[in-house]
Amino acid sequence: MKGLNVLDIVIKVTTGLLAAASLTASIIAYDTPSTAGKGKAMLVITIFLVLVLIAEFIAFRGRTIRTVAQMSSHITKTERESLLHFPAPVIVIDRDGTIIWYNRRFGTEVYTGGEAYGIAITEIVDIDMEKVFSPEGELVCLKNRFYQTRGIHTDASDSELSMIYFDDTTEYIELEYEFRQSHKNVIIISVDNYEDLMANARESDKAHALVQIEKLVENFTEGTTAFYKKVSSDKFYVIMEDRHLNPIIENRFKILEQARQIRVDERQNLTLSIGVGSNAENLAESENYARKALDMCLGRGGDQAAVRRDAGYEFFGGVSKGVEKSTKTKTRMIAKSMLELVLTAEKIIVMGHRYSDLDAVGSAVGMCSAARKMGRESYVVVNREQSMAKLLIDYLDDHDINNYFITPAEGVEKMTDNTLLIVVDTHNPDIVESKEVLARAKNIIVIDHHRMANKSIDNAVMFYQEPTASSACEMAAELIEYFGIGNKIPAPVAEAMLAGIMLDTKNFVMRTGVRTFEAAAYLKQMGADTVNVKRLFADSIETYRYKSQIINSAQIYRKCAIAVAEEYADNIRIASSQAADEMLGIVGVNASFVLYEVNGTTNISARSMGGFNVQIVMESLGGGGHQNMAATQLQNTGLQAAGRMLKEAIDDYIRNNG
Repeated sequence: MKGLNVLDIVIKVTTGLLAAASLTASIIAYDTPSTAGKGKAMLVITIFLVLVLIAEFIAFRGRTIRTVAQMSSHITKTERESLLHFPAPVIVIDRDGTIIWYNRRFGTEVYTGGEAYGIAITEIVDIDMEKVFSPEGELVCLKNRFYQTRGIHTDASDSELSMIYFDDTTEYIELEYEFRQSHKNVIIISVDNYEDLMANARESDKAHALVQIEKLVENFTEGTTAFYKKVSSDKFYVIMEDRHLNPIIENRFKILEQARQIRVDERQNLTLSIGVGSNAENLAESENYARKALDMCLGRGGDQAAVRRDAGYEFFGGVSKGVEKSTKTKTRMIAKSMLELVLTAEKIIVMGHRYSDLDAVGSAVGMCSAARKMGRESYVVVNREQSMAKLLIDYLDDHDINNYFITPAEGVEKMTDNTLLIVVDTHNPDIVESKEVLARAKNIIVIDHHRMANKSIDNAVMFYQEPTASSACEMAAELIEYFGIGNKIPAPVAEAMLAGIMLDTKNFVMRTGVRTFEAAAYLKQMGADTVNVKRLFADSIETYRYKSQIINSAQIYRKCAIAVAEEYADNIRIASSQAADEMLGIVGVNASFVLYEVNGTTNISARSMGGFNVQIVMESLGGGGHQNMAATQLQNTGLQAAGRMLKEAIDDYIRNNG
């Protein structure tokens, strides 16, 4: 052994000096007549303590000699020389993790603070001993260097010694870090509704807007190693490394807010949609990810960025309202293709989402009626017991629109390989009226107006999704109009569809555009009676009372009205959604939320006037919907816990979106 630890030496010297001083004081006291008795007692105690210290020193020295002797018995001279000059730091520890030997490299590279003998390895470096002796070892950082540490137990059964060696992997770690940071990603930047935006603008305004857009993209890549290419008037491709992309993601794509400051013809604000393909194996895969991410942005109304990763999508922005498209070219093309699918199918099955509302049932009945006008056997799958549109279903049954509705079980029986399934008012496979019917379908058409969610029906032959539409009934009405069927749809069907539009627009107040009124006008031409439609919204006195009770429980939190339905009732879903709508009328309220529990699951209905994006809040809790109407379900979560989670989600939304 080379020597003792400096601290150990200081302690032993100090102890010896104190013992000598105590012994001297005891002798002096013993020689003094007045204190001879006390001096004698002190002298006996001091001599005893000195003997104990000597015995401890001899025992410790003996133990050290035995340990070194034991180590020497297991390591030959050649092995000791090899370890001493080993090209990596090496230490030998006892069963307590105390260092009893180390080679030169360890003393010059790893631990340079003096002698390391007698020091526990965990005092030198933060290390997990269990991982050290595992096959993978443990990566540790010491003095800005990275070491892969691995431990080896001696083969001798009577030995308590182990060896740990330190493999310097700093260069590899730095190379790996540089590789990750230099990983390249494809970013696609698209101007939302470019054609409509520029349609009526003056040439000077168009030129000014184009310059502003290019300058915005230039600033986006400035100060980075990225480059961009303008591939069309409204689209840019950017190739950017992770080292520059990660800070942009952390800052939540400030370019989105900068784009909103650009005005075209002093009337409309410009917005961008950005798709990012991240964590891809190569540029081709990254470009594919970026295109899918951009489609998600556009499917959610634009004015946002989506980062596509292996695990799914991460969204940023989306605080602006989607701009309605003035052209119906896409609708006309969809109608033509859908008509061909309907005419070649043996039968048509239409269904909406669970707990179907007026929009789901109305759009389903409309598509079913149109298919029957084409001579196809068609049905609507609906669970009458769970539906929130029972009045509408009963109304249609009473007006000779019978034999339309079948149960989910009957729907499964009617499914064949040549059956066309039309899913309306949802694109989430988890909330369709019947998962069994969806699983049996070979040919699927999706018609939905909700913003695109992370999970969607991915095997549809046609996916018609328009987030700027007010309702699924509006979309269905436009399609039926372009089908060009000879006879008009029955008046009760037109009334069902008009009821769906009125429900989702809150009587033509929310999310109402020109095309919404055009669809309503078409349904009016088909014979829809607005008085009959109004009757479909009638509620029982119990529902009114329950709704008032829910509203009475409301509390204001950060300009959001939050109410809790403490008691269960059969009409709890209808009353809760209506209560959420009515609470928007409270002065100073930007959004409203109603929490209620059904079968151990807490449901949250969310509403806003558009300035507060409740879709983002509900998505953070696993739900989705629209900017001004969304919902979520929290499994195995009580009302109080759900309330806390909701407030945290509101806090996060306000913090990230101001």
